[in-house]
Amino acid sequence: MSLFDQLHPDWQEALSELRSQIDLIDSKLQSSDLAPEYKNVMRALSVSIESIRVVIIGQDPYPAPGHAHGLAFSVSSDINPLPASLRNIFMELESDVGIPMSANGDLSRWAEQGVLLLNRILTTQSGYSLKHALLGWQEITNEIARTLGQRPVVAVLWGKNAQELTHLFDPGLTITSAHPSPLSSYRGFFGSKPFSQTNQLLESIGLPVIRW
Repeated sequence: MSLFDQLHPDWQEALSELRSQIDLIDSKLQSSDLAPEYKNVMRALSVSIESIRVVIIGQDPYPAPGHAHGLAFSVSSDINPLPASLRNIFMELESDVGIPMSANGDLSRWAEQGVLLLNRILTTQSGYSLKHALLGWQEITNEIARTLGQRPVVAVLWGKNAQELTHLFDPGLTITSAHPSPLSSYRGFFGSKPFSQTNQLLESIGLPVIRW
């Protein structure tokens, strides 16, 4: 199944003018050492646009073999130890809303509630960060952000890379802080309370909160 065919019909319509760009990227991918696996590249976009209440934007997939599975910051439930960024996310989650640290790094439970876990770059070469930074993914994910910004969606933008998209979202529904990576987490991610803030914003616009 091609990358475009992996998209939910809503996203196929929203990104129809970029289909040639998606097909071009598709033609350049080597599936043998791809992160995530080819079948999961568009996993985050396999849901309807209408179902999305929150978008959390990351940079690019985890490069460690077997870690990335199509949802930003998430890993399969059998991955241990957890990536450092995800451990920091869980630490802030416990500090913010009291949910104990989890050994299960699969964030599908968030995605199923309407949290879009989107990387700006949807693929990389296994073992290498940012290997596909010049492949053209940003044009696609910028349009995804633009589409979501026209709806009542809470945008959680961690780090400079994600915050390049701030102008595409409603300022009143946007949460920004440092990135949860070990290099920057102590510069404003810890203590930023993104999870409680997100639910407060959802309540303010009459939408159900996320069960983090």
